[in-house]
Amino acid sequence: MYSNKNQIKSNKHYIDNRADYTLFLLVSSLMVASVIFSYSLTIYTVEYYGYSEFHFFIRQIGVVIVSILIMWTLSLINPERIVNNVGMGLFIAFFFIMAIMPFLPASVVTAAGGANRWIRLPGFSLSPVEFFKIGFIYFLSWSFHRKVIDQPKKLGLKAESLLLAPYFLTFFVVVFIVAFLQKDLGQVVLLGIILVVLLIFANRSFKIFLVLGGTALIGLVGLILAAPHRIKRIHSWWAMVQDGILSVLPSWAEQYLRIDELPEPYQVSHSLNAMHNGGFLGQGISNGDVKVGFLSEVHTDFVLAGITEEVGLLGLIFLVTIVSIIILRIFRISRRVKNPIYHLFSLGIALMIIIAFLINSYGISGMIPIKGIAVPLLSYGGSSMLAMSIAIGLVLSISREVETGNLKKKQGKKQ
Repeated sequence: MYSNKNQIKSNKHYIDNRADYTLFLLVSSLMVASVIFSYSLTIYTVEYYGYSEFHFFIRQIGVVIVSILIMWTLSLINPERIVNNVGMGLFIAFFFIMAIMPFLPASVVTAAGGANRWIRLPGFSLSPVEFFKIGFIYFLSWSFHRKVIDQPKKLGLKAESLLLAPYFLTFFVVVFIVAFLQKDLGQVVLLGIILVVLLIFANRSFKIFLVLGGTALIGLVGLILAAPHRIKRIHSWWAMVQDGILSVLPSWAEQYLRIDELPEPYQVSHSLNAMHNGGFLGQGISNGDVKVGFLSEVHTDFVLAGITEEVGLLGLIFLVTIVSIIILRIFRISRRVKNPIYHLFSLGIALMIIIAFLINSYGISGMIPIKGIAVPLLSYGGSSMLAMSIAIGLVLSISREVETGNLKKKQGKKQ
């Protein structure tokens, strides 16, 4: 991947035809960190369920090895040969799988919260929505390039709505499958934000975003009211923040907004306690008290809280810095690649990482209602890790076509 130093001239720039080695190493380092924390954070879980001490460690290290190999393999292939096939293949295949999951027998699927979310495979379960997200991003990138980008920006609202109607219809179908059938509102919010941001980069007018924003707000409220478990999460979150919010509002607002007898926000409280217990330097790897029976899903949904208890604020800042550099390098690839489909796709993958990270971190800190979205590259779990390896592998393939500078200047420096 990195030994090919053939330079392809492009006007005043050159294409080095090598994948982004730094991006590959940074992503791999976070994957290795997830293996370490899958061992250190699951001390109570393995005892409670009677698993082997290395149960989660072995499973995660196997997934990480496969994921790194996937990234490496995809990075060796020129994007013209792989990106379209993989991206469109993921969109079609996993859209179909998600659509038929409610009708599959219990022996084939695994249910959570009353909805079928995983496909059972030998030795592990697969979450189709994790792979569908990558396909959805590629579908938007491919279709926007063909149908949207070159359209005049100053279209009437009706004309622009008709132009974008196929995408809205597709998204509404996705909302029905993911939010209603699989009861996973967080993933719908993530996909919705990506759709809106990619529309911005596809040169659409501001008025269409006002319409989208109003429709999305109404739809979000409707989806919350339609599901009792979502209302319960809102109540749990409001129990934690209502005093602070009401303190800055006029006194008359309290009689309308204060709700008594709300459920205690135990999970978020324990999450905050874990982060506080970590302090600046942390309790040490495999140490810490809050993760031992108080904080469930500490190796998945609440992995950032568990990590902070072990390595402290300093360690968390270090990990967040790595994630930030990864995102910046993907943005750099998106900005410098000439192919508009690759540009939008890379941008979408960066957005997917950012939004998932923010939803998770804001949720465990009580800033927004908690939502079970995995932390990219850090949470325990095969589906999320494998899907991210495909996404990053495609970005690495795209990075082979990035224009990196002026060829003459580069040659002058070598002399």
